Amino acid sequence: MISGFATSEGTKKFAQNSGVNQANFKEFEKLTLSNVGIGTYLGDPDARTDDLVTNAVKQSITSGINVVDTAINYRSQKAERSVGKAISELIKEEKISRDQIFLSTKNGYVTNDADVQLGFWEYVKEEYSQKGIIKEGDVTSGYHCMTTTYLSDQLDRSLKNLGLDCVDLMYLHNAVEGQIKDVSKEQFLTNLKSVFELYEQKRDEGKIRFYGMATWECFRVPNDNPQYLSLEDTVNMAKKIGGDNHGFRFIQLPFNMNYDQALLGKTQLLGNENVSVLKAALALGIGVFTSVPFMQGRLLAPGAMPEFNELKPSLRALQFIRSSPGVISPLVGQKSSEHVSENLEIMKIPPMPEDEFLALVKKLTS
Repeated sequence: MISGFATSEGTKKFAQNSGVNQANFKEFEKLTLSNVGIGTYLGDPDARTDDLVTNAVKQSITSGINVVDTAINYRSQKAERSVGKAISELIKEEKISRDQIFLSTKNGYVTNDADVQLGFWEYVKEEYSQKGIIKEGDVTSGYHCMTTTYLSDQLDRSLKNLGLDCVDLMYLHNAVEGQIKDVSKEQFLTNLKSVFELYEQKRDEGKIRFYGMATWECFRVPNDNPQYLSLEDTVNMAKKIGGDNHGFRFIQLPFNMNYDQALLGKTQLLGNENVSVLKAALALGIGVFTSVPFMQGRLLAPGAMPEFNELKPSLRALQFIRSSPGVISPLVGQKSSEHVSENLEIMKIPPMPEDEFLALVKKLTS
């Protein structure tokens, strides 16, 4: 097991040695983080994809990316193992040290293990039910479980898969989205409080540094939607549990030139003002990572996105997202060496200055 976690000194050193434009790093929570990260969601749970993901993570890191995102349910636990292998090999090759890389994973969905020859429900029964980790009524219709017993078990499995003593960021994965059809909002908030208490305990144990919520709808929908969650209330909940030094510092949500609600939708109430979730996050000191930058490739089709700055589609998509105030990094799913090389051309140019970005948004929305 590799010990340590991302540090101020380590991440700064990574940026200085990366060979990429220094404007492509953002400082948040005293960490220096690349303004593009690698995601590991898609792909078959097979050995060929394992190798592709491991190599893509290694290539991304050696090309100046120090933000790596995964989840225990991605490729039925194999995504985490591929990431762990990449980190371990790069450390052995003395290309990085653990303190230079910011690594996030997620828990909440019920997952099997593609390396164990059991059907999904057989695995759940053998690994979780029979061991008392999950009991009847714990799993929602959305295959989601947010009991502290289950999440604690999943964290330990994630650490083992990754070969790490500590993850920098643990997200509760699509919690509102996975739970709200089956539990009342009141019950959900009670459960969320228990999860935050668990995560604060795991911080004390040195197993996680920060925690957050990886979401799909809840911060982007209007407040009359059953899936709505107030970011300000969520931060206040964390403060009540962990004090001013609480660990709830990050959220993840979908954002691109098509899913633009995070920037343009005034879905969050901040004091008495309706603001976008990106504006609320900035005001509340919450870092935002974004998912689906290319909408699984659909945005890369000719004419799918407006043109600007004479950039090719993939770079245009990334440039728009990472230049948005409040975003730390879009997380790009990339497996083939060619795609990694193409996407990471973006690291050669700086993000757009804020005034230029706002002028572009104005032009695109008028």
